[in-house]
Amino acid sequence: MAGLRAKQKADRNRRILEAATRLFREAGYDSARIEDIAELAEVSVGTLYNYYQNKGDILLAAVTMEVEEVLEAGRRIVANPPSTVLLALQALIEQYYDHSLVYLSKEMWRVAMALSIQQPDGPFSRRYTELDRRLSDQVASLVRTLQLRGSVRGDIDATAAGEMFFNNLNLMFIEFAKDEAMTLEALKARVERQNRPLSGLIAQPVM
Repeated sequence: MAGLRAKQKADRNRRILEAATRLFREAGYDSARIEDIAELAEVSVGTLYNYYQNKGDILLAAVTMEVEEVLEAGRRIVANPPSTVLLALQALIEQYYDHSLVYLSKEMWRVAMALSIQQPDGPFSRRYTELDRRLSDQVASLVRTLQLRGSVRGDIDATAAGEMFFNNLNLMFIEFAKDEAMTLEALKARVERQNRPLSGLIAQPVM
């Protein structure tokens, strides 16, 4: 019975998140109402409040769902990356970018970023920062894997290099979220161009 209750709870939570992200996209984050989310998710308003206190909590849960799925996909790339630094970085970063709009729109990302800045010591900001840290750690793990395979120079600080690549891809994603006209393909092309000279600096010279 406990397993059934846990499944029912997870199913309700999924319905709430799917309803919320749909309404956030269609009506806009500010215009979407808790009552409308509950109705679309086929739960009572009281039940919804058992899961989330406000729209910000729902948005953070959507961001978390997004990042958790990206990290899971990224783990497979880290475990068996392409042989060169540039191709490996491109594979991981494109995985991040391609998944970024599955649940969230650009407007939703802008709201999430703003909420994380407005209350830097609040639970939303702390969780958002933690998700960024986990993504940064994964990029560093990719660099470390390439280093162990001999594709990255042995004298390179893999953690620092991973942070450098992540900071750049994160900054460029912010630019992407701010610019409604920028496409994912344009974003990926710009980041690949930026990563090309940087990856060359850390790559193990071919003998």
